Amino acid sequence: MVGKVVATMRVASMVAAGAFAAATAAMVVTPLRPRGRRAGAASVTVAGLAVTTTALAARRWGWARALQAAAGVTTLTLAVERTGVSTGVPFGRYGYTGRLRPAFAGVPVIVPAAWFALALPARETGHAILGRRSRPFSRTLLGAACLTAWDLFLDPQMTAEGYWSWRRHGRYRGIPGTNFAGWMATSAVVLASLERGVPTRPGEPDTALVGVYAFMAVMSTLGHACFFGDPLVAAVGGAAMVPPAVLALRRCRHW
Repeated sequence: MVGKVVATMRVASMVAAGAFAAATAAMVVTPLRPRGRRAGAASVTVAGLAVTTTALAARRWGWARALQAAAGVTTLTLAVERTGVSTGVPFGRYGYTGRLRPAFAGVPVIVPAAWFALALPARETGHAILGRRSRPFSRTLLGAACLTAWDLFLDPQMTAEGYWSWRRHGRYRGIPGTNFAGWMATSAVVLASLERGVPTRPGEPDTALVGVYAFMAVMSTLGHACFFGDPLVAAVGGAAMVPPAVLALRRCRHW
């Protein structure tokens, strides 16, 4: 039994390392390509992050539970995104332009994959920050806030790339405030669903998943500040993502 667990952890770690390397390489390549020809790199980045998160989850909870969690979150967020495109609820009126392929039911498949890719790292980040005070309700809310913070980078970048567009112009790089309210609500539902499928251990945050969140916080901040030429997004997104990432990593050192 112990040998099987060790073998599962070893395979999961190898898969996570390979996928993370692919995602990192795609992130580095993205700003080097001309605008309008970055969709492939974006897809590799998201796919790599989603596989990384799944493999890290498998290392701790086993492949069956990790894959079930990934399938559950992607199915849930696909339905939410489809509803959003059709009705404007909960994010506001928006539409995909068709540049991200493939798509299912009018939603690019990497979009629900992106939700899962950062949802579990955000949950573990919230869990690490709360420490001994971590409870399902509190870490769901804090994790949802951490996940929504990522969208302060994601939505301006993806809108600028022309992957989707908004019918109503908002004050933050054209993004309406309803989008972030919708993200917070959806994130809370997603993280609540993870509480059952891949439950936390009291006082034991997954350091590797927290590391994924911290890595995205740093890379997103540097990317917008140095390569995408958007200091506003770098400042706002960095202020929202970097402090909780640093605090979570510091808390992880105590375990």
